[in-house]
Amino acid sequence: MKYLKKIIISIVILSFFFSQNGLTEDIKIGLNYPQTGPYSTQGQAQHNAAILAVEKINNKGGILNRKIQLIIRDTQSKPSVSTKNVFELIDKEECEMVFGGSSSAVAIAGGKAAKLKEKLYFGTLVYSNAITGKEGHKYMFRECYSAWMAAKGLSNYLMKEKLSSKKFFYITSDDTYGRTTENAIRSFSKTTNEKRHLRFYTPFPGATDKNFSNALSMAKVVKPQVLALVLFGNDMARALTMLEKMGLKKQFQAILVPHLTLDMAASAGPKVMEGVIGAVPWSWNVPFRYNYDKGKKFVKDYADRYQSYPSSSAGSAYTILYQYKEAVERAGTFDTKKVIIALENHKYVSLKDEQQWRAFDHQSIQTVHVVVCRNAVDVQKDKFKQNYFRIIDTLQGNEAARSKKFWQKLRKTADKPPELEY
Repeated sequence: MKYLKKIIISIVILSFFFSQNGLTEDIKIGLNYPQTGPYSTQGQAQHNAAILAVEKINNKGGILNRKIQLIIRDTQSKPSVSTKNVFELIDKEECEMVFGGSSSAVAIAGGKAAKLKEKLYFGTLVYSNAITGKEGHKYMFRECYSAWMAAKGLSNYLMKEKLSSKKFFYITSDDTYGRTTENAIRSFSKTTNEKRHLRFYTPFPGATDKNFSNALSMAKVVKPQVLALVLFGNDMARALTMLEKMGLKKQFQAILVPHLTLDMAASAGPKVMEGVIGAVPWSWNVPFRYNYDKGKKFVKDYADRYQSYPSSSAGSAYTILYQYKEAVERAGTFDTKKVIIALENHKYVSLKDEQQWRAFDHQSIQTVHVVVCRNAVDVQKDKFKQNYFRIIDTLQGNEAARSKKFWQKLRKTADKPPELEY
């Protein structure tokens, strides 16, 4: 009995020592991202940046003296898999927070699962307006901009260039991302007349070359001045590559890809991407053009590690981990509801200019950049052959985002409460 008492006392003393010296159990964070499927390239960028952020945070003591352990799962860009992953990450792995995603439907499903478990979910590269709109709730935050914000920034540029008066043709991914993005662009570019500005839906997931060929053949017959490819990831790269092979690029005055990423451009290649116009929430050259020190340091660290530039997908994942860390430290606890309070209305500077987690919808308000893809010769001059984007316009986040009044009107139409709920 004496020996048992000594053992118990020793355990208590050691436990106290460990807790006082930061030698406590790791904090687990789940990365729920597409390792496979049409968005796998964007998923790999998230993974790379997350590994980099975790190492840097852990090297400086972690979060509240607890090191981060990153637990990963493959969504396969399927909502059902995303739901299963989140339940497993929280129930089995005991993750305090989950982030990731390059499919809006996947993020919505993952966010709903996290809500049931009363844990945070951060959308990383997911654009559907529904995420911070009708499907929004207290446990969901989105770090990148929304389809609405991108469409407003892009359409603002189209209006300046007098392209919005032209005849459009939309090739759109038949999912929540595609539909909400197309609707937003139609609204701002004044191309809502679907008899004049036609559309062709392609399946998601599972679009085939035949689907894209049929869509592009229809565009060839219709002869629009502006082609809007409301596609993402590998689907966008495949469609543009087919467009180039069919010799149709010169038929259009402008080719729009509403949401561009470096990964998508690199997948298609410099020749295919020449002259394509789109919007980005961030690009690796943004911090160098506007002299944002944190952004420049991230680009250098990422390039040194992976011998490539980080995409907006990577930048968002990196930012989320630091934003979660800082919110926990402001709250002084990992308690989810207290962390949510610490996030709401918080202004932060990460890899670009100031952003803010808006309280009423949990959307990160940020600058929208409109870019055009450089010619192939200029891209090839870069050391990584990845200097694709030239910034041609910007729109401030508070001008691009939906107002609270409009947001509440949409929520009412969708039979949702006028405030986010736990």
